[in-house]
Amino acid sequence: MTVSPTVRRRRIARELRQLRERAGMTLDVAARQLDMSKSNLSRIENAQIGIKPRDVRAALALYEVTGVDAEALIEIARGAQQRGWWQNYSDVLPEWFEFYVGLEAEAESLRTYEAESVPGLLQTEAYAREMFRRTAGEEGLERKVAARLRRQEVLHRDSPPVELSVVLNEAVLLRPVGGPAVMAEQLTHMATVARSPNVTCHVLPFASGGHPAMSTPYVIITFADAADNSVVYLDNLTLGLALEEAGHVRGYTLVHEELCRMALDPAASLARLEEAARHFA
Repeated sequence: MTVSPTVRRRRIARELRQLRERAGMTLDVAARQLDMSKSNLSRIENAQIGIKPRDVRAALALYEVTGVDAEALIEIARGAQQRGWWQNYSDVLPEWFEFYVGLEAEAESLRTYEAESVPGLLQTEAYAREMFRRTAGEEGLERKVAARLRRQEVLHRDSPPVELSVVLNEAVLLRPVGGPAVMAEQLTHMATVARSPNVTCHVLPFASGGHPAMSTPYVIITFADAADNSVVYLDNLTLGLALEEAGHVRGYTLVHEELCRMALDPAASLARLEEAARHFA
């Protein structure tokens, strides 16, 4: 599986915060002992900025963590210093979305609801190009499309591929993004990917009426390592928000389960995708 520096930075941040609290030190006291500002230490503990392995070693010495436990955390810090492939696209990916891609790259499972558009992991090149053109204009268009297609490698990797559960509002199937030919290709592609053993697709028909995700799309990200807590990610055109509290994750998980119950089952959803593709063909 991809070793994501984003996930490593998030883990080392959590470990350092917990170790400081366990040692009974305030941010002020620990920052003075580590010869850094309180604001910098706070940003490190919230994974807003990284920390060098030598500074991790100093923090662990301060918190009296030694031996194998210390070396394991220092190794995680080294991993957090590496560059992810998405950082090569920093000219077209905003920082808040780079953070999401870094989580997605090491996810064990993704559960998502989309109300208006095909999820990025399922978009064809032509559909993605039209989406960016409509929502962000022409600047950096081809680089953005290339980054989106690169993200889709998580569905096909060997170690193992991400488990993807998608609930699509029926409107996604009917809105002709890019015209009939683009939509026919896109819907056929989704039907093909939906047959993969690691992908489950549900179509939420209009006939289902109101539902608990009417206010927002979402992505729930979980990881293979239990040390990496699940995240709910929300975004819009200019901002992304990661919710990491267990209560938030549990709430969105219940919403996703309810949407799956309200939606067509996978077989009926596949038939609906194929029907929509024929409509545009």
